[in-house]
Amino acid sequence: MKYAKLKNGKVEILTCEKPKLNSKGAIIKVLGCGLCGSDLVKIKHANQNNEDEIILGHEVVGIIDEINSDTSTFKIGDVVALGHHYPCFNCEFCKNKSYSMCRTFKNSNIFPAGFAEYIKVDDNHLKYTVYKMNSSLKDDEKAFLEPLSCCLRAIKRAGFDYKKDNSIYSALVIGLGSIGLLMLKGLKAFNVDAHGLDISKERQEFANKEGFNFIENKKYDVVFLTAGSSKTIETALKYIIDGGKIIVFASVEDDFSGFSNNEIYYRELSVISSYSPSPNDIELSAHLLNEGIVKVNNLSTQYSLDNLANAVDDSFRNKIFKAYIKI
Repeated sequence: MKYAKLKNGKVEILTCEKPKLNSKGAIIKVLGCGLCGSDLVKIKHANQNNEDEIILGHEVVGIIDEINSDTSTFKIGDVVALGHHYPCFNCEFCKNKSYSMCRTFKNSNIFPAGFAEYIKVDDNHLKYTVYKMNSSLKDDEKAFLEPLSCCLRAIKRAGFDYKKDNSIYSALVIGLGSIGLLMLKGLKAFNVDAHGLDISKERQEFANKEGFNFIENKKYDVVFLTAGSSKTIETALKYIIDGGKIIVFASVEDDFSGFSNNEIYYRELSVISSYSPSPNDIELSAHLLNEGIVKVNNLSTQYSLDNLANAVDDSFRNKIFKAYIKI
């Protein structure tokens, strides 16, 4: 079967044997996989010492091809989307609800890669991260299960509860790539007054059409940084209310830059990071997508697996919002 692998810093399509179901879990025939910003970061910073450990692709949509599990939730032929990590629920990180810091979370993964014709998931994936998806959704829409769950985690860490009325609060998302747009849609689902800002005129206009305009003379209760640039710090400080929260949701190249201590101190600002979702976030993501509460149509550009390298190049050049690799 075909799968994607980094070799000498380049994305190549290689062949290997189909994974075998020699333990509890499932074999999933991959229909497609979204290209995540974290994949791009891995590719950009890969070297001879780490590229063998890099797994490309995790925003998977597929069909259960084989299954050996104690759960009765799934059967052969089910169309599913999934997350690639799960926590142990027992360690100190999990007890403090820092699930993405759990060592089990960091070590669990799919095999051999999301950009592959088949993958193997274990029984804990089936229990905690795999969900059947509504047939009314297109495959590229189903692939947003995991990235949306990441955004929901950030929204919760900002203090918002899905079951409560958050309409009195406003939020600004700085950086309107696919993850920024997804964050806005998640905030809308939480009934937060959501707005977006980007230096790209095209992306700003796209957000405006979706109802997420930017109000220049407004201060916001929460600011989400999704652009992956330390230059957004100054912008965040300009538009955050005193006593507000800034949610860091992107890594940056020039990591030596940071927030001014006195700016945080005298204005009593909270700077919070959010990295990856818990199983509860994935469950809520599945609900929001399957029920049509969050709509993610027309965000993806499709590529074949053989053209994955072109999808990576187009993503680096910001020619597209989101690449979906059809297998």
